Amino acid sequence: MDIQQSSFPFQVFRAYDIRGKVTLLTPELVQAVALGLAVQIKNTGSTRVVIGYDARLSSPAYADLIMQVLQQQGLSPTLMGCCSSPMLYYIARQFDGNGIMVTASHNAKSDNGIKWILGGEPPTPDKIQQVAAHASNYFLAHRQQPVAEQLHQIYPEFCLQYQQALLDDIQLQRRFKVVLDGLHGSAGRCAALVLQKLGCELITIRCEANGHFPDHAPDPSQEKHLSKLKQAVQQHQADLGIALDGDGDRLVLVDEQAKVIGADRLLALFAEMCLQQHLQHEVVFDVKCSTMVRNTVRALGGHPVMIRTGSTFLRQYLAQSKGHAVFGGEYAGHYVFNDGRGFGYDDGLYAALRVMEYLSQRPERSLSELLAKYPERCCTEDTYISTHNIASAHVLHELETLSQPLAAQLSKIDGVRLDFEDGFGIIRASNTGEYFTVRFDADNPARLADIRHTFVSMLSNRYPQIAQDILDAQ
Repeated sequence: MDIQQSSFPFQVFRAYDIRGKVTLLTPELVQAVALGLAVQIKNTGSTRVVIGYDARLSSPAYADLIMQVLQQQGLSPTLMGCCSSPMLYYIARQFDGNGIMVTASHNAKSDNGIKWILGGEPPTPDKIQQVAAHASNYFLAHRQQPVAEQLHQIYPEFCLQYQQALLDDIQLQRRFKVVLDGLHGSAGRCAALVLQKLGCELITIRCEANGHFPDHAPDPSQEKHLSKLKQAVQQHQADLGIALDGDGDRLVLVDEQAKVIGADRLLALFAEMCLQQHLQHEVVFDVKCSTMVRNTVRALGGHPVMIRTGSTFLRQYLAQSKGHAVFGGEYAGHYVFNDGRGFGYDDGLYAALRVMEYLSQRPERSLSELLAKYPERCCTEDTYISTHNIASAHVLHELETLSQPLAAQLSKIDGVRLDFEDGFGIIRASNTGEYFTVRFDADNPARLADIRHTFVSMLSNRYPQIAQDILDAQ
């Protein structure tokens, strides 16, 4: 094998996007990926595509490089500058549903990535691997000189169109005091304008794009990253706090008491909102969501549907449900409305606005009161466990076999998940590295410990290192 081909970074081509260290996602690789994307765009029969990028220092140059390659391939790309992924998805409708976003989402500043939609649909894992195959061939034949860092550009016409779509959809019946934390990503600036136009009293934190990310990675799912937001909510006595990730497709909310609202609780609230008008419809969630979500959907007269983790799979399921699935969400903070409103993709700002609208219709209630019926779960966060060089399929098969006598519902959609009446446990192989993701959830701390120990005991004989790692990850 050619030494260059053997060094091709196939590992950055993940299940639902391309993402990795910029030491791997080099200009040479970006050029090769663009050539592979050109093939897929041509296969749609369209030549039009819009290109956006996030706040990262390398993103403008990479977007420009992609644009040059597509032009050389006879396509008609349009650059929309620094924007959120939801804004790109919205504007892509004007370009035959074709859009390319240069972003590494919530990852650290050392990373970058590319995600795209064609005909309004995100790529399947097979489509991503097709781009990898094309790119690996082009990677040998095309050399790219280092590109100079470029300034981030903002094109107001695209931001204004996206703003207007949100303003036409959302109706607030009372005024809110809101703290918005953009985490120095690409979504904060436009989100602030929307909230101001909706009449909110707004306090902004880190809403200007800054690819240096001076505080930390733009990842709101880690509570330690929300200290500034919580402090501002308390200081200003705000009604709520909104945190958006690096490209604006994920949301974390903080209530008026400066308490972070877990994703499971928000999913339950969104299910309530959508099922009120659409009884007997489906609500979709990923395998890492709690038992409470499933039970809430059933209690509200809906049909809970659990799918594998990945916002691409979530959007595809909703798009193909013919309207029967009215909402979908992920534990990671991706929320997609499909109830006759919204746009069929994950948009952190839009999800926040739907909460605010629902809350505004209940003027006597605070956000914490609105969510009181969905108490915070006893649960662990995502825990990463080494495979210890053991084939993940062997470990998962062992769990499947040993779990048969248990009073639990087994799911093999994505790893092995065991649902009990009062909680669940899951272990799944990572899409991005040699490790397992483990999570446990229960009604109370005692049952949480029980469920964890159930998994530990099943693995302790054949895979003692993995069992010990799960036990140690308290």
